[in-house]
Amino acid sequence: MKAVVHHRYGSPDALELTEVDKPAPAEDEVLVRVRAASVNPADWYGMSGLLVARPQSGLRRPKEPRLGIDFAGVVEAVGATVTDFAPGHEVYGGRTGAFAEYVCVKKAIVQKPARLSFEQAAAVPVAAITALQGLRDKGKLEPGQRVLINGASGGVGTFAVQIAKALGAGHVTAVCSTRNVETARSHGADDVVDYTQEDFTRRGRRYDLLLHVAGSRSYREHRRVLEPNGRLVVVGASKGNRLLGPLGYVIKIKLASLGRSPKAVFFIAKLTREDLLVLNEMFEAGMVTPVVDRTYELSEIADAMRYLGEGHARGKIVVTI
Repeated sequence: MKAVVHHRYGSPDALELTEVDKPAPAEDEVLVRVRAASVNPADWYGMSGLLVARPQSGLRRPKEPRLGIDFAGVVEAVGATVTDFAPGHEVYGGRTGAFAEYVCVKKAIVQKPARLSFEQAAAVPVAAITALQGLRDKGKLEPGQRVLINGASGGVGTFAVQIAKALGAGHVTAVCSTRNVETARSHGADDVVDYTQEDFTRRGRRYDLLLHVAGSRSYREHRRVLEPNGRLVVVGASKGNRLLGPLGYVIKIKLASLGRSPKAVFFIAKLTREDLLVLNEMFEAGMVTPVVDRTYELSEIADAMRYLGEGHARGKIVVTI
C-alpha cells in the first residue's frame, strides 16, 4: 500500500510517498481503508523533530517514520474478537500512521454519522476532542457561563466555538483576524473581536473561561479578562523555537501562574471512543459541523504541510486518499 514516511527530520521536503506492507488486523483490531485524513500541528512537530522531544522520538532520525493521526474510511476487515464493526461500515477515528491507504485501529474508532462526508469526519478527531476536553473537562464549562476563545478560526478554534454553545455556554466571544470575523459569527459566536483592530484584553469585559488556542498573550493579559474564579486553559500556542516549539510559551505561562489565581491548565487531548460518540451526538443534532478549509491528494502531502505551517488555515486541512 502507499503511505507517507519520513526517515529524517526536516521540512515538508523530507516526506516521501512510498510503498509499505499492508497491515493485517490483530484479533481486537479493525482494518480500515482510509478515504481521508487531516493534518495537525503534532504532525508538523513530528516531521520537524523538536529537540526537546528527540530523546523519545529518536535522536538523529524518527523512530516512527509514519505520520498522521486523524482518519475516516471504510472497514475492510475485522479481527476475530471484534463484534461492533463489520466490513463496509463507514468509520472515523485516530491512529498513528493515518497518511496511508490502510490503518489498523483498536480503540479510537466509531461509526461515521451519515450527515458527515469522509472529508468532514477526518477533520474531527484531534481538533474536536481537544476542544471538547478543554472546555468540558479542563475548563469545567457550566451552562450560562461566558467563554472567550482566543484563536477561533483554526481547527480547534472552529470546533471550540460550536462546542461551547452546544455545552450551554451563555455567551461565546471569538478572537480572530479580519478575514475570519464573519466565519466565526456563522459558527455561533455571540461576539467576535478582530485582533488586528482591537485588543480583547482591554475591552473591560470578563469571562468565566478563556480557551487559548493561538497567539502569545501574557499571563497578566489573560488574567485581566478573567473573573476572580475564572479558568485559563491553554491548548495551543505559536510555533516557538526549534528547541521547545510551543512548549516554551506553555512553560512561560505556567511559571507566571504559580501561586496565583487563576492557575493555567495545559493538557494534550486523549483520543477516546467515548468522546467521539459524544461528538457524534452533536453532529447528528446539527449543533456542530466540521470546517474544512482545503483538501489535498495524498501525493500532495508536502503542500498540505506547508499550508499548515503558514498558520492561516480556516478550520482543518484534509488529505484525500
